[in-house]
Amino acid sequence: MSNLTRWNPISEFEDLLDRYNRHFGFPATRGEGEGRDLFRRSDWAPAVDIRETPEAFEIQAELPGINKEDVKVTVHDGVLTLQGERQKQEVSGEGKTHRVERVYGSFIRRFTLPDNVSENDINATFKDGVLSLSLRKVEPAQPRSIEVQVE
Repeated sequence: MSNLTRWNPISEFEDLLDRYNRHFGFPATRGEGEGRDLFRRSDWAPAVDIRETPEAFEIQAELPGINKEDVKVTVHDGVLTLQGERQKQEVSGEGKTHRVERVYGSFIRRFTLPDNVSENDINATFKDGVLSLSLRKVEPAQPRSIEVQVE
């Protein structure tokens, strides 16, 4: 289970610094889209719980205020990717906003799958702002010995 997530402390520090700068109205340490590659975090990251049962790994991601259509789940080369976007809702009419604490924008989370997970047997459900994934375990392929004929 320890290889299910990738952690990059430098990237996490850069994202923390960018969030800090945005919060206080300072320019970001890097421009929009600049220096962002596929393995960096996005504007925000949903909280995720990962459980292991004898049959499967269970992942639950909190995605409040996000529509099912705005979430994409993909698997490619042993990496499970959750991505989407929380749209900021414009408030029209009179009145003023005193505080905005919720984070809006795109998110992406990636998890490296263990060898005993079947990429073809992943089920996803979305209910009440929680994305639930079930990743079925399979028996790892056993190494087989091949007899070498000497001539």
